[in-house]
This record gives sequence, structure tokens and C-alpha cells, in this order.
Amino acid sequence: RSLVVSLFFKAFLAISRKLCDAGIIPQDSLSQEECSGADTFHTPVLCSAQLFERVSSEQNTCDPIGRPKIHSSALKQATGEAIYTDDIPRMDGEAYLSLVLSTKARAKIIKLDASKALDLPGVHAFFSHTDLTKHENEVGPVFHDEHVFADGEVHCVGQIVGAIVADNKALAQRAARLVEVEYKELSPVIVTIEQAIAHNSYFPDSPCYITKGNVEEAFAVADHVYEGGCRMGGQEHFYLETHAAVAMPRDSDELELFCSTQHPSEVQKLVSHVTGLPSHRIVCRAKRLGGGFGGKESRGMLVALPVALAAYRLRRPIRCMLDRDEDMIITGTRHPFLFKYKIGFTKEGLITACDIECYTNAGWSMDLSFSVLDRAMLHFENCYRIPNVRVGGWICRTNLASNTAFRGFGGPQGMFAGEHIIRDVARIVGRDVLDVMRLNFYKPGDITHYHQQLDRFPIERCLQDCLEQSRYEEKRAQTAKFNSENRWRKRGIAVVPTKYGIAFGVLHLNQGGALINIYADGSVLLSHGGVEIGQGLNIKMIQCASRALGIPIELIHISETSTDKVPNTSATAASVGSDINGMAVLDACEKLNKRLAPIKKDLPNGTWQEWINKAYFDRISLSATGFYAIPEIGYHPEKNPNARTYSYYTNGVGVSVVEIDCLTGDHQVLSTDIVMDVGSSINPAIDIGQIEGAF
Repeated sequence: RSLVVSLFFKAFLAISRKLCDAGIIPQDSLSQEECSGADTFHTPVLCSAQLFERVSSEQNTCDPIGRPKIHSSALKQATGEAIYTDDIPRMDGEAYLSLVLSTKARAKIIKLDASKALDLPGVHAFFSHTDLTKHENEVGPVFHDEHVFADGEVHCVGQIVGAIVADNKALAQRAARLVEVEYKELSPVIVTIEQAIAHNSYFPDSPCYITKGNVEEAFAVADHVYEGGCRMGGQEHFYLETHAAVAMPRDSDELELFCSTQHPSEVQKLVSHVTGLPSHRIVCRAKRLGGGFGGKESRGMLVALPVALAAYRLRRPIRCMLDRDEDMIITGTRHPFLFKYKIGFTKEGLITACDIECYTNAGWSMDLSFSVLDRAMLHFENCYRIPNVRVGGWICRTNLASNTAFRGFGGPQGMFAGEHIIRDVARIVGRDVLDVMRLNFYKPGDITHYHQQLDRFPIERCLQDCLEQSRYEEKRAQTAKFNSENRWRKRGIAVVPTKYGIAFGVLHLNQGGALINIYADGSVLLSHGGVEIGQGLNIKMIQCASRALGIPIELIHISETSTDKVPNTSATAASVGSDINGMAVLDACEKLNKRLAPIKKDLPNGTWQEWINKAYFDRISLSATGFYAIPEIGYHPEKNPNARTYSYYTNGVGVSVVEIDCLTGDHQVLSTDIVMDVGSSINPAIDIGQIEGAF
């Protein structure tokens, strides 16, 4: 109703302005500050600039490290020639699988009848929990608290109840709609964090705490004590390629899967669990993904497991690619968070204590929620030193699709709370937010609330560079002037610094592998444990191998990620893909260089091809595996007190100017400046693309 009134008023302003311009009504009928309320937003002409570190003039011109190199499959993607999972040509005897989904948020399944669907010509099978043992049906990335098919009870809308296999997609989807499911609804249905708190609906191990210093003593002597809170909603991943899988039986006891997943080894492990085949008889392959953002780290199993089961049982190729609406119903989002905090600080704005409660909406199953909450708790202070801290975390169980990994993995939610806190402090002490930020910034040598020392912390430099680059003071003055002259349109300017820890929160995942095969013609086939999701990982790995072997990038090719090339891989996630896999590539290259060293010594003026040819005839192995584990991490207060939680940190600062239409809520980002310190970039073109894409 408010919006409708606002739109009528906007029309009134627009008409009045035209009448003024035409001289039909007096010019002073409409004040100048009211006039702009009639305007609507138009996409401005975009202009941008990217600045990055140049390589040393002494660096070999053939060495690609630090140079902006094009994404390995950029041209194929631009022309539409890049092959994704569902682009794999149809095979003889292939059938299509469609999922039967729950329509209730919480209910008992009273009846499940697929007879009408199975009566349709061309429908071959229906799978449900009755086709698996209780043990086989229980799956999940960590806790095995989910089901391939709902077993007696559904816990959210979109939970998979069964799967229909038919000749084609249209028929399979039509048949899936004919499956009769009768429910007896249960209560309470819990959707929000507040409802979960009211019903005490938490997963085990909630709450968990991290403490440093003594918050109660610090509150007692603080000049100011303030209690506040903030919340952050979910977010859809909206990758361009929805979840997809193609499975085909090889012989009577082998399965091959092509899957749109960030974690092929996890899919392999869960398919082994569901089918009863050992992992060495299952190959999971991923050539490239059409985006993931964390949404394909663990959720790939929702499509891959029914598809693999059907292919194994029916002895024929099976395919499934979700429609957009199915994908959004079945999969979760970024974790919504609610923060409640109590802060103590001096009259100058120096924060001395913080007691904060972090509640996250996990959805109906654990998935990766514990790790997401953990990272949020470790990032809540963002760039600010707080000597006395108590952080509590609660994982709320609700009747929503299980929320999952999403770019930043709890980090952005935690930092969001930190930025609220710093603004509350600035408002209460009456100081500029920038001054309060600078007063509270970590300095090199400071120790975080999880006992990690910050060896270097360049946030001051990032901030200063960003303020200068963005002409912050000039824009702030322009913003104040604009706001004083316009009643219905307002502008705001914001500065946000960030600190992000690089490493998986679970110690054993911080490892990577690689396999390098050199062929007799000198060409190199490189395989590594990471997945090309569109982020440019493959070109970075090629650059690493190019420098290590001393050959042009044109001689190196990456075909795909496959569990039969590099086993037991970690998910491509947590911003460590290029770190762990790149180091594994270097390890493999070092082994090959050692084998080739005597030949290079004998033929100092030889070419790469001549050296490889000689090695082949001298019966020297031209294949090597590489491995890397991030050292000195895995902090635990009792078991490993000297280790770090994170390998290192990346820092950045962003300055944005935004204009909002107060009548409609419509808004536009007018300008953004970002300064990131990610060390020396392997490939500035790719890293800038990642930073801009992330923003």
C-alpha cells in the first residue's frame, strides 16, 4: 500500500514538473528539492580501470607467472563451444531421471504410489527409500543425517521423495507429477531463527564458545557498554548451470559419472556407499562447471546419487539436469545469521570487550553448517583488535532446504557483525567511523581471539590506497550536498575493510594432488585435484607447470578433473584451490626436473622436445605425481597449541557510493573502488575477475 501511494506521488511529481516546464502552472509550484523525486534510474555508461603489480623487467619473457593470461576456455565459453555436463551427447539406451519432491515442510508420508506413473508407456522405473537399506539411504557430507530418498518423514519442501526414470525429460517430468504422495502434516513447522530459538530447536553441540580474556571484568570498567544486534538473510547461488549428472555402467561392476560438482571425490565416496561398489570401481569426472560458488560443494549428491543408483540398477546410461525452479527448491542458500552482541568501549571509541551470540539457520540437516558457523565466529571481529571476547554459536534446525557453502563460507556474515559493531561505537562516541576503524585496527604482531598471531597486516595501506583512489573525501562532500538538495533521493558512501583467513577449517582437507604425464612429442598432460568452476584455476595450474618445467604454456593441457587421475581430493573451495593444487603441481615438476637433469647436462643446447625424446629412449619415467599439505596449521588449544588456524590472510577495502529512491526503494550503485592485497598474483587478469565477480 505504501509503495502504491509512493508511485502515485512519483507520477504527481513527474506531471507537475512537466506542467511547470510548459508554463501551465507557476515555476515555484514545485520546490527544487522535490523535483528529483520524479526521476527514475537509468543504467549509466560504465567505465572501469584495473591496476595490478607488473612483473619485474628481469623476469624471463617466457615465464607466465604474474602476467595476465586468458582463461583456458574463455574463447570456447564465449562462442558456446565449451562442453558442460548436459552437453555430453546422448548415448544408446540412455534414459532420463526426474525427481519427485516433497510439497510439505514437515509431514509423515502416509502413502507413496507410483503405479499411475509406471503405467505410462516409456516409463521404466520408480526408485524410493524401499530400494535401499536404511544404511545405504543415509548420506551426507559429514554427519550422514540426510537421505537419498525421504524415509517415512519429510523435513522441508523440496526434499527428494523418489525418482522416475523414463525415455526422455518431458515424459519423466510428467510421470513424476503422477506419483501420488499422501501426507500427515506435523507441527511445529520452524522456518526462522527466532522460531528455532523459541522452540529450542538446535543441532547437537550448540552452543559452542570461543573465549579470550575476561569480558565481565572489561565491561565493569568500560566507559560505555552497549547492546545491539544485526541480521543477514540468505542468498541464492544462481550459478548459470544447474545441478547435473550423467552416469553410465561400465561392465557389470563399474560406474562412470560426469557430474557438475566442486567435490568429485565426495560424490565417488557417496556413490560407493549407496551402490555398495568399492571406490576403485567408480570414476567421477568434471571437465568444467558453469559456476558453483559453494552450492556444488556438497549438494551435488542430491542429483548424482539417484542418477548413479538408477544407472547401476537398470544397467543403462542415466541423465538428469535440474530445471531452475527445481534447483532452487531442492538446494539451500547462504546461511542466514542473527547476531546479538554486548560491547564495552572507551570514550575515544577503543573497543575493550565483546560478548556476541551467533545464531545460524542451518535448514533441516547439518550439511556443512558447523564449519560455516565456526568461520563466522572466527571472523566476527573482522579487522579490529578486541582484547576480551566471548563468542557463542548456535546452529538452528529448521524446516528449510539444508543451507550450504556459499562464497565466503560464514566469513561475510561474521564480518557483517563486526562492521555493525564499529559503526555503533562511532555513533555513540560521536566520532567519524574512519577514525574509530583506525583506532581499533589490528597491528602486526597482534593476536586474534583464536590465538593466531598476525605476522603482517597491511589493512592501513589498503585503506589509505582505497581512500585516495576513490577520492573519498570529495565524494563524501558531494554526497552531503546531494542529500541537502534532494528530498526524495538520497546518497550514501560506505567504507568496508576485510580480513579473510585462508585454509579449510577441517585440518585433513588442506591437501592437494597432481599428476603430470609428458608424452614423447614433448606435450604435457596435467591433472590436478581442483575443479575448473569458471574461476580460472586451470590456467593458473598451467602457469605453475610452465614456470617449473621451463616450457611455454602452449605445450601444457588440462583435460578434466577425474578421481582416477588424482585420488582423495579435497573440494575446490575455501580459496585454497590454487594454493594446494599449485604446490602439488610444483612437487610433480621437481621430480621430473630431477630425472631430466642429467640429460639437460649432456645436451645443454638441446630443445625441450629433444630432451624428452632422449629421456624416452633412455627409459626414464616421464610421469610423476605431486602432493602438498599446508604446513603448521590445525590449531587446537590442547592437542596442537603451536599451530595456526589459517595459513595466511587476504585483506581488502571497498568504498561504494549508492543512491536510493526513497519513494520506491529502487537503488543504484554509482561507484565502487576496491583495493585487495592477495600477495603477488599468479595471474592478475584472473584474480581481478574473481574480485570483481565476488563484489
